[in-house]
Amino acid sequence: MAIGQPSLDHLRIFLAVVDEGSFNRAAQKLGRAISVVSYAIASLEAQLAVTLFDREGSRRPRLTDDGRALLAEARAVTDDIDALIAKVRGLHQGLESELSLAVDVMLPGCVLGAVLREFQRLYPTVTLRLHVEALGAVAALVLDGRAQLGVGGPVIVDDPLLDRQIMGAVTLIPVAAPTHPLARMDTIPPGAVRKHLQLVLTDRSPLTEGRDFSVSSARSWRLADLGAKHTLLREGIGWGNMSRLAVADDLAAGRLVELALPEAGRVDYTLSALWRRDATLGPATCWLLDAIGEELQGLVG
Repeated sequence: MAIGQPSLDHLRIFLAVVDEGSFNRAAQKLGRAISVVSYAIASLEAQLAVTLFDREGSRRPRLTDDGRALLAEARAVTDDIDALIAKVRGLHQGLESELSLAVDVMLPGCVLGAVLREFQRLYPTVTLRLHVEALGAVAALVLDGRAQLGVGGPVIVDDPLLDRQIMGAVTLIPVAAPTHPLARMDTIPPGAVRKHLQLVLTDRSPLTEGRDFSVSSARSWRLADLGAKHTLLREGIGWGNMSRLAVADDLAAGRLVELALPEAGRVDYTLSALWRRDATLGPATCWLLDAIGEELQGLVG
């Protein structure tokens, strides 16, 4: 049995008939004569050697079992072609085909999620590569070209190759489990914090290697993962600074408590956009820069 190769136009007409529920409405939607629609369906059935619609006993065409079996593949083919055309148009307009974004681990998930959900809607043809890093690792990715845009914290080393724009800030607070000795004190005296293990987020980048940030205790564990730090804090293993937004549920549920430390209180953790000075930011990258800034400005706490 010889099977022909269907045309894209015939597949689009097939889908229009399915979506509209009739040959006549499909013809109106496509701006074609009904005879053209009927001919296209008949040609498609002949090429594929299947019957797509059951036309007997009803004025409304109904998909046959074969028609239903081929429907998903027909949609996939037309969707892929539409995506290809959209990407080519974007390339002609200067739109990036791929974008790499590096963000500080302290960037709130609600901000990142809201921005990237809208990014996907506005730029469906742009492939996004996301890196979540800490401290100097964000700047390192931008400097070596692995990320076109970075959103890094206040510890980024100034570099003549980088441009920077302040986006906003998140509040870091010292916390511990309610069973921790510091949490059980009515008043924490000066110097007491130095006797207790502090959980510190470490840097995976040589840019700030060996430097300490907001370290108050003589005893510390260095962790490369914020999720691990969060878990150990809830286990009462140590105390440490966390974004207020990240631990809001824990504070409300009593799994963590905010520590009133006399020497290490709340810290405003400034977040800045970073990009190479010799780079040209495309439209999707510029949109990300503005959108992240707007979301950060709207944060409370």
